[in-house]
This record gives sequence, C-alpha cells and structure tokens, in this order.
Amino acid sequence: MTNSARVLQLLGLVRRAGKMVTGESFVMAAVRDGSAKMVFLACDAGQTSQKQFRDKTTSYNVQLNEDFTKDQLSTAIGSARTVIAITDPGFVRKLQQLLAK
Repeated sequence: MTNSARVLQLLGLVRRAGKMVTGESFVMAAVRDGSAKMVFLACDAGQTSQKQFRDKTTSYNVQLNEDFTKDQLSTAIGSARTVIAITDPGFVRKLQQLLAK
C-alpha cells in the first residue's frame, strides 16, 4: 500500500473519530480560531478557493496539503468535499510522517 493510500485511509479514520472539520466556511473558521492544525485542499479546487485557503493558511501558519483531488478526498471521508481541516495534533503528526516519505 502506498503512502498516499495510507493518508486517504487515515483521513477516513479521522472523520470517524470526529477530529475533522469539512466545508469551506467551517474550515476557514477553524483556521481563524486556531483549531485547524492541517488543511487538505483539493488540487482541482476552484482558483478563488485555492487563493483564499493558501493565503489564510500561510498567514495563520497552518500546514496546507494539495496533493489529492476532490474525488480522492470525497471518497476517503465519505462525503463530497473540496477542503478538509484536521483538528487533532496526533493525527496531524501521523499524516505528516506519511506525507514526508
């Protein structure tokens, strides 16, 4: 199993654990209030969304990942989403390890 597949599998676990925020406005609020530790933005998201989340995550020093498509992210968490925020530091550490390899 590749690390990308493991990351997507772990995103499903994060969703079931309730340590995830989905939807553009909710993720943006989580970034602003500091609860978002890592954000996954679909690489095929709209240009406005991409710019908005790149700027906001940079200014709030939140890690942003754009390695996956909308379909991959949606399939991993079981609902159609373009952007996902992870709120648990433990899950973020494991995701960072898998993404670094």
